[in-house]
Amino acid sequence: MAGFRFASLGSGSKGNAWVVQAGRTTVLVDCGFGPREAARRLARLGLLAENLDAILVTHEHGDHGRGVAKLAAAARCPVWFSHGCHAMLEAAGDAPVAARILDGFEPFALGDLRVTPYPVPHDAREPIHFAFSDGARRFGLLTDAGHVTPHIEAVLSDCDALALECNHDADMLRAGTYPEVLKRRILGPYGHLDNAAAAALLVRIGGARLTHVVAAHLSEHNNTPELARAALAGALGCEDAWVGVADQETGLDWREI
Repeated sequence: MAGFRFASLGSGSKGNAWVVQAGRTTVLVDCGFGPREAARRLARLGLLAENLDAILVTHEHGDHGRGVAKLAAAARCPVWFSHGCHAMLEAAGDAPVAARILDGFEPFALGDLRVTPYPVPHDAREPIHFAFSDGARRFGLLTDAGHVTPHIEAVLSDCDALALECNHDADMLRAGTYPEVLKRRILGPYGHLDNAAAAALLVRIGGARLTHVVAAHLSEHNNTPELARAALAGALGCEDAWVGVADQETGLDWREI
């Protein structure tokens, strides 16, 4: 029987997936990888597709949802998502067979995990994210949000571990080579959180209870691990090295909460 832990198969614009495990329950959040690549990355964590009890999907964008249907078929597990996300995947021909529609404000149980979904502001159809608990400890996951709402802050305020989007450094993005329309989208209220926004959130919700803080969904063109670590460490008053980074190629190894 496992304890309570989390890991990432990869985090970034080319593909995202997170694993959360408590007791006898293992769930995947998103799958932006093809079936072979997802299997390879799961094996790196000592897992097979058939070990998954469920897949949760935050939103329909390809880097989060394109591999869900095939992986769910291989795992023979249900997929949980919002009505809007399901509608978009269905329209694209990527909807999984074993679909479960969830309420973005209603917690529910998945085996040994208690799942708290919460809506986020992003340019997708009814996007949601999740916090998880084993009854004693909590892990909060937040990526793909254009700004922090009071509800997001409330959901994440009592977590023992956090993975927070640090998509870009705003100065790097503004000075970079992206088209202006893309810059406006990323910087806008339904785009992505930058290092400073993630750090500001951490100032408000951080505390001695936190045992892990991980920077996630970093842009390969408009951010660096060093800048993301420095921003979050500055918010916590800790050494930069204490802050983890989930990267695109190697993800994040298991973190025990």
